[in-house]
Amino acid sequence: MISKISSGVRDKHSVVSRYQRIIADPDAISALERSEVEDLLSKVEKLLELEPKLIELGSGRTVFVGDTHGDFQASKSIIAKHLKAENSNIVFLGDYVDRGPQSAENINYLLALKLLHPQNLFLLMGNHEAHGVMRFYPADFWQRLDPGLYQRYATVLTSLPLAVATANGIIALHGALPDVESLQEINRIDTSSEAWRQMTWGDWQERGGGSLGDDAFTGRPQFGKDYFDRVMDRLGKNLLIRSHQPTAPQAMYQGRCLTIFTSHAYVPTRTIAIVDLTKEVKTIDDIAIEVV
Repeated sequence: MISKISSGVRDKHSVVSRYQRIIADPDAISALERSEVEDLLSKVEKLLELEPKLIELGSGRTVFVGDTHGDFQASKSIIAKHLKAENSNIVFLGDYVDRGPQSAENINYLLALKLLHPQNLFLLMGNHEAHGVMRFYPADFWQRLDPGLYQRYATVLTSLPLAVATANGIIALHGALPDVESLQEINRIDTSSEAWRQMTWGDWQERGGGSLGDDAFTGRPQFGKDYFDRVMDRLGKNLLIRSHQPTAPQAMYQGRCLTIFTSHAYVPTRTIAIVDLTKEVKTIDDIAIEVV
């Protein structure tokens, strides 16, 4: 997968040159002209065509980042501290826009960094990246776009991968686990399918039971511990790292389900998870949780 991505990216020096001011000064992202935004989206779209929906990581130090929701400051802080070494990965778990004050800056900054670090930076799809597939409110980022840019962002952001799996026992995604028979089946999940809705919209409840139906207020699918245990065992994973649900306990199911949030748009304390992929992970006790 990595070599395929590398071969599909244009000469890195030209890309770095074009976005050099963003590397040196992330706030410069706000000065991008419309033509530059369109060019950025086109380049990222081509890159994402080479990525599977399931990203598999085998080694390296990996940082997992929860919803950032327009919290550009959080993204800048995490990138400055953690995107340093070639053997270091950063996985964002989705929901880059809406709610917070700087959605456009946040998503454009992360997309530009994806071009520059395609092998180390991974942006997963959250429900707020799929406004073009399933409408929701409030959606302040999407509602501010003109029809042309709306369609371009919608096309690119619904091409983002859905999950990350690691060799040491972790699966990471935005919401809940899909009801699939194997990890590789994730690569065949269609956007807007029920499995996709589970991954991008699903919530967990700290009680027994399998599929608990849709929440009457939010419309989100709800799942209990029996479903969690069954699917995790089927996929051969020990720990789920996810975001999406700010009201969820940080740790559920005997420490096998971790929910992190990384946006001041929802929570006063932003958290990330840091994992050494060379060591087996069974519960959250085997990883580090850091305040941003």
